[in-house]
Amino acid sequence: MGRSLHIVMSNRARRPRTVRGAAATALAAALLAGAATPAVATAGAVADGRVAVSKAATGPERPELQKAIQAFVDAGFLGVQVRVHDERGEWAGSAGKRKLGAKAKPPANGHFWVGSVTKTFHATVVLQLVAAGEIGLDAPVAGYLPEFGLDRRITVRMLLQHTSGLFNYTGDLDSKGAWVPGLPATGKEWLDNRFHSYRPEELVRFALSKPAKFAPGKDWSYSNTNYTLARLLVEKVTGHSFDAELKRRIAGPLKLRDTMVPGDRTRLPAPYAHGYFRYQDAGQWKVTDVSRQNLSLVAGAGDMISTTQDLHTFFSALNGGKLLPGKLLAEMRKPHPKSDPLYGRYGLGMFAQDLGPACGTVLNHNGNPPGGYAALMYSTPDGGKTLTASLTAGDAAFDMTMYPKLLDGLVRAALCGGQAGPAD
Repeated sequence: MGRSLHIVMSNRARRPRTVRGAAATALAAALLAGAATPAVATAGAVADGRVAVSKAATGPERPELQKAIQAFVDAGFLGVQVRVHDERGEWAGSAGKRKLGAKAKPPANGHFWVGSVTKTFHATVVLQLVAAGEIGLDAPVAGYLPEFGLDRRITVRMLLQHTSGLFNYTGDLDSKGAWVPGLPATGKEWLDNRFHSYRPEELVRFALSKPAKFAPGKDWSYSNTNYTLARLLVEKVTGHSFDAELKRRIAGPLKLRDTMVPGDRTRLPAPYAHGYFRYQDAGQWKVTDVSRQNLSLVAGAGDMISTTQDLHTFFSALNGGKLLPGKLLAEMRKPHPKSDPLYGRYGLGMFAQDLGPACGTVLNHNGNPPGGYAALMYSTPDGGKTLTASLTAGDAAFDMTMYPKLLDGLVRAALCGGQAGPAD
Protein backbone atom coordinates (compact mmCIF):
# COMPACT_ATOMS: atom_id res chain seq x y z
CA MET A 1 0.00 0.00 0.00
CA GLY A 2 2.77 2.19 -0.37
CA ARG A 3 3.59 4.58 2.24
CA SER A 4 0.22 5.71 2.16
CA LEU A 5 -1.19 2.37 2.24
CA HIS A 6 -1.02 0.34 5.30
CA ILE A 7 1.64 -2.21 4.68
CA VAL A 8 2.96 -4.88 6.80
CA MET A 9 6.01 -7.01 7.02
CA SER A 10 5.08 -10.63 6.59
CA ASN A 11 7.34 -13.54 7.41
CA ARG A 12 9.84 -11.29 9.18
CA ALA A 13 8.09 -11.14 12.50
CA ARG A 14 4.50 -12.16 12.73
CA ARG A 15 3.46 -8.63 13.61
CA PRO A 16 3.09 -6.39 10.56
CA ARG A 17 3.81 -2.71 10.53
CA THR A 18 2.51 0.28 8.64
CA VAL A 19 4.90 1.79 6.15
CA ARG A 20 4.59 5.28 7.55
CA GLY A 21 4.44 4.58 11.19
CA ALA A 22 7.23 2.04 11.27
CA ALA A 23 10.95 2.19 10.94
CA ALA A 24 12.70 3.68 7.94
CA THR A 25 12.99 0.28 6.36
CA ALA A 26 9.29 -0.56 6.30
CA LEU A 27 8.65 0.45 2.70
CA ALA A 28 11.38 -1.81 1.44
CA ALA A 29 10.08 -4.57 3.68
CA ALA A 30 6.65 -4.16 2.18
CA LEU A 31 7.98 -4.22 -1.34
CA LEU A 32 9.86 -7.41 -0.69
CA ALA A 33 7.26 -8.54 1.77
CA GLY A 34 8.94 -11.72 2.57
CA ALA A 35 12.46 -11.05 3.72
CA ALA A 36 12.79 -13.06 6.89
CA THR A 37 16.26 -11.71 7.49
CA PRO A 38 17.74 -8.61 5.86
CA ALA A 39 20.40 -9.61 3.36
CA VAL A 40 22.44 -7.67 0.89
CA ALA A 41 21.24 -8.42 -2.62
CA THR A 42 23.62 -9.72 -5.22
CA ALA A 43 23.83 -9.21 -8.95
CA GLY A 44 21.31 -12.02 -9.24
CA ALA A 45 18.65 -9.31 -9.22
CA VAL A 46 19.80 -8.50 -12.74
CA ALA A 47 20.10 -11.51 -14.99
CA ASP A 48 23.34 -10.53 -16.70
CA GLY A 49 24.83 -8.52 -13.86
CA ARG A 50 24.62 -5.25 -15.80
CA VAL A 51 22.37 -2.26 -15.34
CA ALA A 52 20.76 -0.68 -18.36
CA VAL A 53 19.78 2.97 -18.16
CA SER A 54 17.79 4.82 -20.78
CA LYS A 55 17.79 8.58 -21.24
CA ALA A 56 15.06 10.77 -22.70
CA ALA A 57 16.00 11.46 -26.30
CA THR A 58 16.03 15.21 -25.77
CA GLY A 59 17.16 15.25 -22.16
CA PRO A 60 20.54 16.32 -20.77
CA GLU A 61 23.20 13.86 -19.68
CA ARG A 62 22.69 13.21 -15.97
CA PRO A 63 25.35 10.77 -14.71
CA GLU A 64 24.44 11.51 -11.08
CA LEU A 65 20.89 10.31 -11.73
CA GLN A 66 22.10 7.24 -13.58
CA LYS A 67 24.30 6.39 -10.61
CA ALA A 68 21.43 6.88 -8.15
CA ILE A 69 19.15 4.61 -10.20
CA GLN A 70 21.81 1.95 -10.55
CA ALA A 71 22.23 1.88 -6.78
CA PHE A 72 18.64 0.63 -6.35
CA VAL A 73 19.15 -2.18 -8.84
CA ASP A 74 22.52 -3.14 -7.36
CA ALA A 75 20.82 -3.35 -3.97
CA GLY A 76 18.23 -5.87 -5.18
CA PHE A 77 15.35 -4.06 -6.87
CA LEU A 78 14.42 -5.58 -10.20
CA GLY A 79 13.68 -2.32 -12.00
CA VAL A 80 13.45 1.44 -11.64
CA GLN A 81 11.97 4.15 -13.85
CA VAL A 82 12.57 7.80 -13.01
CA ARG A 83 11.63 11.21 -14.39
CA VAL A 84 13.21 14.48 -13.26
CA HIS A 85 12.20 18.01 -14.28
CA ASP A 86 14.36 20.98 -13.29
CA GLU A 87 16.07 24.05 -14.71
CA ARG A 88 18.16 21.78 -16.93
CA GLY A 89 15.09 20.32 -18.60
CA GLU A 90 13.63 16.81 -18.44
CA TRP A 91 15.46 13.57 -17.84
CA ALA A 92 13.70 10.20 -18.00
CA GLY A 93 15.51 6.94 -17.46
CA SER A 94 15.15 3.34 -16.38
CA ALA A 95 17.43 0.69 -14.95
CA GLY A 96 17.32 -3.03 -14.36
CA LYS A 97 14.82 -5.39 -15.95
CA ARG A 98 11.23 -5.12 -17.07
CA LYS A 99 10.58 -8.76 -16.13
CA LEU A 100 12.40 -11.66 -14.52
CA GLY A 101 14.22 -13.70 -17.14
CA ALA A 102 14.01 -10.95 -19.76
CA LYS A 103 16.72 -8.63 -21.03
CA ALA A 104 14.56 -5.58 -21.71
CA LYS A 105 14.74 -2.75 -19.21
CA PRO A 106 11.62 -1.14 -17.71
CA PRO A 107 9.83 1.38 -19.93
CA ALA A 108 10.83 4.94 -19.04
CA ASN A 109 7.16 5.95 -18.86
CA GLY A 110 5.39 2.71 -18.07
CA HIS A 111 2.19 2.35 -16.07
CA PHE A 112 2.37 1.28 -12.43
CA TRP A 113 0.31 0.97 -9.26
CA VAL A 114 0.98 4.22 -7.38
CA GLY A 115 -0.14 3.12 -3.91
CA SER A 116 -0.63 5.95 -1.46
CA VAL A 117 0.18 8.66 -3.99
CA THR A 118 -3.57 8.16 -4.49
CA LYS A 119 -4.11 10.11 -1.27
CA THR A 120 -2.72 13.34 -2.71
CA PHE A 121 -5.20 13.20 -5.60
CA HIS A 122 -8.06 12.66 -3.17
CA ALA A 123 -6.97 15.45 -0.85
CA THR A 124 -6.77 17.80 -3.83
CA VAL A 125 -10.32 17.02 -4.99
CA VAL A 126 -11.69 17.40 -1.46
CA LEU A 127 -9.97 20.78 -1.11
CA GLN A 128 -11.32 21.89 -4.48
CA LEU A 129 -14.79 21.18 -3.09
CA VAL A 130 -13.87 23.14 0.02
CA ALA A 131 -12.83 26.05 -2.20
CA ALA A 132 -16.19 25.84 -3.98
CA GLY A 133 -18.06 25.96 -0.66
CA GLU A 134 -19.50 22.46 -1.10
CA ILE A 135 -17.55 20.96 1.82
CA GLY A 136 -16.47 22.56 5.09
CA LEU A 137 -12.89 21.71 5.98
CA ASP A 138 -13.71 21.76 9.69
CA ALA A 139 -17.24 20.41 9.35
CA PRO A 140 -18.19 17.02 10.85
CA VAL A 141 -17.85 14.18 8.36
CA ALA A 142 -20.98 12.64 9.89
CA GLY A 143 -23.00 15.50 8.46
CA TYR A 144 -22.15 14.33 4.95
CA LEU A 145 -22.01 10.58 5.58
CA PRO A 146 -24.59 9.92 8.33
CA GLU A 147 -24.96 6.25 7.38
CA PHE A 148 -21.75 5.29 9.21
CA GLY A 149 -22.58 6.73 12.62
CA LEU A 150 -19.18 8.43 12.83
CA ASP A 151 -18.08 10.32 15.92
CA ARG A 152 -19.30 13.86 15.21
CA ARG A 153 -16.00 15.27 16.42
CA ILE A 154 -14.28 13.86 13.31
CA THR A 155 -13.90 16.64 10.76
CA VAL A 156 -12.97 16.61 7.09
CA ARG A 157 -9.60 18.08 8.01
CA MET A 158 -8.94 15.16 10.36
CA LEU A 159 -9.49 12.66 7.54
CA LEU A 160 -6.99 14.39 5.28
CA GLN A 161 -4.54 14.90 8.15
CA HIS A 162 -4.75 11.40 9.70
CA THR A 163 -5.88 12.75 13.06
CA SER A 164 -9.32 11.10 13.17
CA GLY A 165 -8.15 8.21 15.35
CA LEU A 166 -9.98 5.69 13.15
CA PHE A 167 -8.59 2.16 12.96
CA ASN A 168 -6.64 1.37 9.81
CA TYR A 169 -8.57 -1.45 8.13
CA THR A 170 -5.41 -3.11 6.80
CA GLY A 171 -4.22 -3.60 10.37
CA ASP A 172 -3.07 -1.23 13.09
CA LEU A 173 -1.44 -0.85 16.46
CA ASP A 174 -3.82 -0.31 19.33
CA SER A 175 -3.42 2.38 21.98
CA LYS A 176 -1.07 0.07 23.92
CA GLY A 177 1.12 -0.77 20.93
CA ALA A 178 -0.26 -4.27 20.32
CA TRP A 179 -0.88 -5.30 16.72
CA VAL A 180 -4.53 -5.71 15.70
CA PRO A 181 -4.90 -7.61 12.40
CA GLY A 182 -6.99 -6.13 9.63
CA LEU A 183 -8.12 -7.27 6.21
CA PRO A 184 -5.51 -9.44 4.40
CA ALA A 185 -2.84 -7.01 3.25
CA THR A 186 0.45 -8.85 3.49
CA GLY A 187 2.13 -12.23 3.20
CA LYS A 188 0.64 -15.34 1.64
CA GLU A 189 -2.79 -14.46 3.01
CA TRP A 190 -2.85 -11.31 0.87
CA LEU A 191 -1.33 -13.15 -2.10
CA ASP A 192 -4.07 -15.77 -2.08
CA ASN A 193 -6.70 -13.05 -1.69
CA ARG A 194 -5.26 -10.45 -4.08
CA PHE A 195 -8.10 -10.62 -6.63
CA HIS A 196 -10.87 -10.20 -4.07
CA SER A 197 -13.16 -7.24 -4.70
CA TYR A 198 -14.06 -4.90 -1.83
CA ARG A 199 -16.56 -2.06 -1.69
CA PRO A 200 -15.41 1.15 0.04
CA GLU A 201 -18.35 0.95 2.44
CA GLU A 202 -17.24 -2.54 3.44
CA LEU A 203 -13.74 -1.27 4.27
CA VAL A 204 -15.11 1.58 6.39
CA ARG A 205 -17.54 -0.62 8.30
CA PHE A 206 -14.77 -3.10 9.06
CA ALA A 207 -12.63 -0.25 10.44
CA LEU A 208 -15.51 1.04 12.53
CA SER A 209 -15.98 -2.41 14.07
CA LYS A 210 -12.63 -1.86 15.82
CA PRO A 211 -12.00 0.56 18.69
CA ALA A 212 -10.65 3.99 17.79
CA LYS A 213 -6.96 4.54 18.56
CA PHE A 214 -7.55 7.91 20.21
CA ALA A 215 -10.11 10.67 20.49
CA PRO A 216 -10.55 12.70 17.29
CA GLY A 217 -7.88 15.37 16.90
CA LYS A 218 -5.83 14.27 19.90
CA ASP A 219 -3.01 12.47 18.09
CA TRP A 220 -1.75 11.42 14.64
CA SER A 221 -1.83 7.96 13.07
CA TYR A 222 -1.62 7.02 9.41
CA SER A 223 -4.82 5.22 8.42
CA ASN A 224 -6.15 4.18 5.03
CA THR A 225 -9.66 4.41 6.47
CA ASN A 226 -9.44 8.21 6.39
CA TYR A 227 -8.97 8.34 2.64
CA THR A 228 -11.55 5.69 1.82
CA LEU A 229 -13.97 7.96 3.68
CA ALA A 230 -12.62 10.91 1.68
CA ARG A 231 -13.57 9.11 -1.55
CA LEU A 232 -17.06 8.40 -0.24
CA LEU A 233 -17.34 12.03 0.84
CA VAL A 234 -16.53 13.28 -2.67
CA GLU A 235 -19.01 10.88 -4.21
CA LYS A 236 -21.80 11.80 -1.77
CA VAL A 237 -21.35 15.56 -2.18
CA THR A 238 -20.97 15.57 -5.97
CA GLY A 239 -23.32 12.72 -6.84
CA HIS A 240 -20.63 11.34 -9.16
CA SER A 241 -18.00 8.63 -8.92
CA PHE A 242 -14.57 9.74 -7.78
CA ASP A 243 -13.21 8.66 -11.15
CA ALA A 244 -15.61 11.06 -12.89
CA GLU A 245 -14.62 13.92 -10.58
CA LEU A 246 -10.93 13.13 -11.06
CA LYS A 247 -11.33 13.36 -14.81
CA ARG A 248 -13.35 16.57 -14.62
CA ARG A 249 -11.22 18.40 -12.10
CA ILE A 250 -7.66 17.14 -12.59
CA ALA A 251 -7.03 14.55 -15.30
CA GLY A 252 -9.00 16.36 -18.00
CA PRO A 253 -7.64 19.89 -17.48
CA LEU A 254 -4.07 18.62 -17.08
CA LYS A 255 -4.39 16.05 -19.91
CA LEU A 256 -3.39 13.14 -17.68
CA ARG A 257 -4.14 10.39 -20.17
CA ASP A 258 -2.57 7.57 -18.16
CA THR A 259 -3.95 8.27 -14.68
CA MET A 260 -7.00 6.28 -13.65
CA VAL A 261 -9.04 4.70 -10.89
CA PRO A 262 -9.11 1.04 -11.96
CA GLY A 263 -12.02 -0.21 -9.86
CA ASP A 264 -11.91 -4.01 -10.13
CA ARG A 265 -9.51 -3.91 -13.06
CA THR A 266 -6.52 -6.09 -12.20
CA ARG A 267 -4.28 -5.48 -15.22
CA LEU A 268 -1.94 -2.59 -15.78
CA PRO A 269 -2.23 -0.99 -19.23
CA ALA A 270 0.75 -1.58 -21.50
CA PRO A 271 3.55 -0.76 -21.29
CA TYR A 272 4.46 -1.72 -17.74
CA ALA A 273 7.19 -3.37 -15.72
CA HIS A 274 6.45 -6.53 -13.75
CA GLY A 275 6.59 -6.50 -9.96
CA TYR A 276 7.09 -9.61 -7.82
CA PHE A 277 6.19 -10.74 -4.33
CA ARG A 278 8.75 -12.81 -2.40
CA TYR A 279 7.36 -14.85 0.49
CA GLN A 280 7.87 -17.96 2.55
CA ASP A 281 5.53 -20.92 2.25
CA ALA A 282 6.12 -24.05 4.31
CA GLY A 283 9.71 -23.01 4.88
CA GLN A 284 10.42 -22.45 1.18
CA TRP A 285 11.06 -19.10 -0.50
CA LYS A 286 8.75 -18.47 -3.43
CA VAL A 287 8.22 -15.59 -5.85
CA THR A 288 4.98 -14.64 -7.62
CA ASP A 289 4.36 -12.04 -10.31
CA VAL A 290 1.89 -9.56 -8.78
CA SER A 291 1.58 -7.20 -11.74
CA ARG A 292 -2.07 -8.21 -11.58
CA GLN A 293 -3.82 -7.36 -8.31
CA ASN A 294 -7.19 -5.94 -7.29
CA LEU A 295 -6.53 -2.77 -5.33
CA SER A 296 -10.13 -2.19 -4.29
CA LEU A 297 -8.64 -3.32 -0.96
CA VAL A 298 -7.38 0.26 -0.55
CA ALA A 299 -10.06 2.25 -2.36
CA GLY A 300 -9.29 5.95 -2.08
CA ALA A 301 -6.13 5.22 -0.13
CA GLY A 302 -3.91 3.52 -2.70
CA ASP A 303 -5.70 2.06 -5.72
CA MET A 304 -4.78 4.35 -8.61
CA ILE A 305 -2.62 3.76 -11.71
CA SER A 306 -0.38 6.39 -13.32
CA THR A 307 2.98 7.08 -15.00
CA THR A 308 6.02 9.16 -14.11
CA GLN A 309 4.98 11.78 -16.69
CA ASP A 310 1.45 12.14 -15.33
CA LEU A 311 2.65 12.31 -11.72
CA HIS A 312 5.10 15.04 -12.69
CA THR A 313 2.39 17.02 -14.45
CA PHE A 314 -0.01 16.67 -11.51
CA PHE A 315 2.41 17.47 -8.69
CA SER A 316 4.04 20.34 -10.53
CA ALA A 317 0.63 21.88 -11.26
CA LEU A 318 -0.55 21.37 -7.68
CA ASN A 319 2.50 22.97 -6.09
CA GLY A 320 2.59 25.64 -8.76
CA GLY A 321 -0.82 26.86 -7.59
CA LYS A 322 -2.82 25.71 -10.62
CA LEU A 323 -5.25 23.41 -8.81
CA LEU A 324 -5.99 25.10 -5.47
CA PRO A 325 -6.24 28.64 -4.09
CA GLY A 326 -3.10 29.74 -2.23
CA LYS A 327 -4.77 29.59 1.18
CA LEU A 328 -5.81 25.95 0.77
CA LEU A 329 -2.47 24.96 -0.73
CA ALA A 330 -0.86 26.43 2.38
CA GLU A 331 -3.22 24.34 4.54
CA MET A 332 -2.24 21.26 2.56
CA ARG A 333 1.44 21.87 3.35
CA LYS A 334 1.02 22.76 7.02
CA PRO A 335 2.77 19.94 8.92
CA HIS A 336 1.16 18.28 11.89
CA PRO A 337 3.70 18.27 14.76
CA LYS A 338 2.86 14.73 15.87
CA SER A 339 3.09 13.12 12.43
CA ASP A 340 5.78 10.55 11.69
CA PRO A 341 8.91 12.51 10.61
CA LEU A 342 10.44 9.75 8.49
CA TYR A 343 9.58 11.41 5.16
CA GLY A 344 8.76 14.82 6.60
CA ARG A 345 5.70 15.97 8.54
CA TYR A 346 2.20 15.34 7.21
CA GLY A 347 -0.14 18.09 6.12
CA LEU A 348 -3.34 17.36 4.18
CA GLY A 349 -2.40 14.67 1.69
CA MET A 350 1.31 15.44 1.42
CA PHE A 351 4.50 15.54 3.47
CA ALA A 352 6.82 18.52 3.90
CA GLN A 353 10.44 17.45 4.38
CA ASP A 354 13.37 19.73 5.26
CA LEU A 355 16.54 18.56 3.49
CA GLY A 356 18.77 21.19 5.04
CA PRO A 357 19.97 24.70 4.16
CA ALA A 358 21.60 23.73 0.87
CA CYS A 359 18.38 22.22 -0.47
CA GLY A 360 15.45 23.41 1.61
CA THR A 361 11.95 21.96 1.80
CA VAL A 362 10.61 19.34 -0.58
CA LEU A 363 7.02 18.14 -0.71
CA ASN A 364 6.22 14.49 -1.27
CA HIS A 365 3.87 11.57 -1.04
CA ASN A 366 5.15 8.15 -1.94
CA GLY A 367 3.35 4.85 -1.97
CA ASN A 368 3.29 1.13 -2.60
CA PRO A 369 0.49 -1.39 -3.03
CA PRO A 370 0.60 -4.56 -0.92
CA GLY A 371 3.25 -6.14 -3.11
CA GLY A 372 5.72 -5.62 -5.94
CA TYR A 373 5.67 -1.87 -6.56
CA ALA A 374 6.53 1.50 -5.05
CA ALA A 375 5.98 5.02 -6.35
CA LEU A 376 7.87 8.23 -5.58
CA MET A 377 6.51 11.77 -6.05
CA TYR A 378 8.54 14.81 -4.98
CA SER A 379 8.46 18.52 -5.77
CA THR A 380 9.97 21.80 -4.71
CA PRO A 381 7.42 24.24 -3.22
CA ASP A 382 7.05 26.17 -6.48
CA GLY A 383 6.56 23.02 -8.57
CA GLY A 384 9.61 23.92 -10.65
CA LYS A 385 11.57 20.78 -9.82
CA THR A 386 10.01 17.33 -9.59
CA LEU A 387 11.08 13.74 -9.15
CA THR A 388 8.65 10.94 -9.98
CA ALA A 389 9.53 7.26 -10.09
CA SER A 390 8.40 3.66 -9.89
CA LEU A 391 10.36 0.81 -8.31
CA THR A 392 9.65 -2.87 -8.85
CA ALA A 393 10.69 -5.77 -6.64
CA GLY A 394 12.07 -9.00 -8.07
CA ASP A 395 13.34 -12.29 -6.64
CA ALA A 396 16.32 -10.97 -4.69
CA ALA A 397 16.61 -10.58 -0.95
CA PHE A 398 17.10 -7.01 0.14
CA ASP A 399 18.92 -5.29 2.97
CA MET A 400 16.07 -3.15 4.27
CA THR A 401 18.38 -0.80 6.14
CA MET A 402 19.71 0.41 2.77
CA TYR A 403 16.41 1.83 1.52
CA PRO A 404 16.40 5.21 3.30
CA LYS A 405 19.94 5.94 2.12
CA LEU A 406 19.11 4.96 -1.47
CA LEU A 407 16.02 7.15 -1.43
CA ASP A 408 17.89 10.08 0.07
CA GLY A 409 20.60 9.75 -2.56
CA LEU A 410 18.11 9.82 -5.42
CA VAL A 411 16.11 12.74 -4.00
CA ARG A 412 19.23 14.82 -3.44
CA ALA A 413 20.63 13.99 -6.87
CA ALA A 414 17.36 15.08 -8.44
CA LEU A 415 16.35 18.08 -6.36
CA CYS A 416 19.49 19.26 -4.55
CA GLY A 417 22.07 19.27 -7.31
CA GLY A 418 23.59 16.05 -6.01
CA GLN A 419 24.26 17.53 -2.57
CA ALA A 420 25.36 14.84 -0.14
CA GLY A 421 23.09 13.88 2.68
CA PRO A 422 23.95 13.96 6.37
CA ALA A 423 26.80 11.74 7.47
CA ASP A 424 25.82 8.22 8.47
